[in-house]
Amino acid sequence: MRIIFMGTPEFSVPCLEALINSNNEVVGVFTQPDKPKGRGYEMTPPPIKVCALENDIPVFQPVSMRNGEALETINSLNADLIIVVAFGKILPKEILESVKYGCINIHASLLPKLRGAAPIQWSIINGETETGVTSMQMDVGLDTGDMLIKKSIPITENMNAGELHDALSVMGAEVLIETINNIDNLTPEKQIDELSNYAPMLSKDLCPVDFSKSAKEVHNKIRGLSPWPVATTKIDGKNYKIHKSQILTDSFKGDCGEVVDNNNRLVVMCGDGECIEILEIQADGKRKTDTASFLRGRKIEKGTIIGG
Repeated sequence: MRIIFMGTPEFSVPCLEALINSNNEVVGVFTQPDKPKGRGYEMTPPPIKVCALENDIPVFQPVSMRNGEALETINSLNADLIIVVAFGKILPKEILESVKYGCINIHASLLPKLRGAAPIQWSIINGETETGVTSMQMDVGLDTGDMLIKKSIPITENMNAGELHDALSVMGAEVLIETINNIDNLTPEKQIDELSNYAPMLSKDLCPVDFSKSAKEVHNKIRGLSPWPVATTKIDGKNYKIHKSQILTDSFKGDCGEVVDNNNRLVVMCGDGECIEILEIQADGKRKTDTASFLRGRKIEKGTIIGG
């Protein structure tokens, strides 16, 4: 089968690699334009572009998918199927209907749950204990198309978004190949809109930790925002990032946000009377470090109220 692949970030790479190693022919790759990154703002290609060029696959980086040029390019490639994995652009109806089998999306949730841009992070922030990958026949809505294949994975208590991202990225490739191999025999399943919710794009406005929430909610936020954009707090008026935490069963007394143990660890009281231990922390302009090392160079008094 002749396939066009559309994707951009690292999450998409295992899917493209799986296609390259299959019996199908990847005739072209669409991805986002190169963007400036780092302190030097050096123009950097998306991971999918790097993978495609390493495998001598033509790469297309249109600014828009709606001006007619993208459709013209797609038509010239004479493809049977378009695969979309975290592409980051909305496809118009004329592209969705431009090839024999239409467009199939690999989405990192168990649809109809967590439609949108950041399902991996929100599955953890929301306290889900299970998520997965869904292959979907795309329509003009936002992740509303008919579902084809689902596979699930447990979310363990201390798994962060980075770890879940990597697991789902590999699972996505498996679901993709299974979908393509059975494309003529699958029975599409309609999504039930009433069961859906939304996983909006992450922003740094989400990062400050509110210790008046339960320990579980605080812990879920910290791990859901790791490794990016990272949960934050203030200690004595200074900004810190919290990269890793755990919920404690130890019994302490104190107010919300109060440091109740500073003996080679940083234990903070939450709103439900339970505590979290901050395991990895980062001061502004510094590298992240384990909390014991951090406390050897920075004294935080027991009874200090942190937060904000």
